[in-house]
Amino acid sequence: MKSFENKVAAITGAGSGIGRELAIELGRRKCHLALSDVNEDGLQETVEQTRSLGIRTTSQRVDVAEREAVYAWANQVVTDHGKVNLIFNNAGVALASTVEGMSYGDFEWLMDVNFWGVVYGTKAFLPHLKASGEGHVVNISSIFGLAGIPSQSAYNSAKFAVRGFTESLRQELDMMKAGVSATSVHPGGIKTAIARSSRIDSSIRDLGVDDVNTGEKFEKAFITGADKAARVILDGVRRNDRRILIGPDARVFDWMVRLFPSSYQRIAVGYSRFTAK
Repeated sequence: MKSFENKVAAITGAGSGIGRELAIELGRRKCHLALSDVNEDGLQETVEQTRSLGIRTTSQRVDVAEREAVYAWANQVVTDHGKVNLIFNNAGVALASTVEGMSYGDFEWLMDVNFWGVVYGTKAFLPHLKASGEGHVVNISSIFGLAGIPSQSAYNSAKFAVRGFTESLRQELDMMKAGVSATSVHPGGIKTAIARSSRIDSSIRDLGVDDVNTGEKFEKAFITGADKAARVILDGVRRNDRRILIGPDARVFDWMVRLFPSSYQRIAVGYSRFTAK
C-alpha cells in the first residue's frame, strides 16, 4: 500500500494517544476514517480534529472485548464507506500486578481487550479487506511483546500473543496472495495516558514498587510522542514491514533479547529494582 489516499481505515482506541494521532495523520494523507473507542468524549474530540482535513469520518462507540459489537461495527463501516482497506487494532489497557497477587478478573479484563480485541478486529475486518483488493491489518503489540518484565505478566501475555498471532497471520496471507498484509507494531514508551489509567494491584509492593505513584514513574520513561509513533507506523505500513519498532527503547529491547535471549532477564530484574527506588 504505497498511498493512503482515498483508502478507508478503521481504528480502535481512537479517542486518545496513538489511535488519535493515527487518525489525524491518515486524514492528512487523505484517507477516510472509521473510528471507535469506549470513551465517547475522547472519540468525539478526535472526530472534531479531523473535520478540516477534507475526508469522511464516521465514529461509533465500540468495546473491542465484545465480539458481536466488533463484527457489527465492521459491517457498518463497509455500509458507511463502501469498503475498508485498513484495520488498526490499537485499543489497549494496562495492569501492574505480581502473578501471585493478580486476580483472575483483572487478568481476564486485560486479555479481553488487549488480545481478544485484536483477534475480533482482525477476523471481523479480514473478509472486507480481502474484498477491497488492497488491505492491511496493523496490530499493536509492545516492547513487552518482545521481553518479559516484572509486574507485567498479564500485559506480557497479551502482547506476546498479539505478536505470535500477527506473525502467523502474515505468513498465511503471504501464502494466499490475497492482496492483504499484516504488521506487528512494537512501541516503546509512548507519551499517552495508558499508564495513568492502568489498574495497579497492591501486590507489586512485594517487588519493592510503589503502588501509588507507579503510573507516574512509568510515564517519566516515555520518550516518544504519539504523533511520531503514528508516522513511524504508517511509514512501516507503506514499506510493508513485518515488524515495526517505535522509539530507541524498543530497539534496545529488541537487541537485548537477540544478544541475551536468556540472561536479559537478570538485566530486567536489575533495572526494575533500580527504577523502583
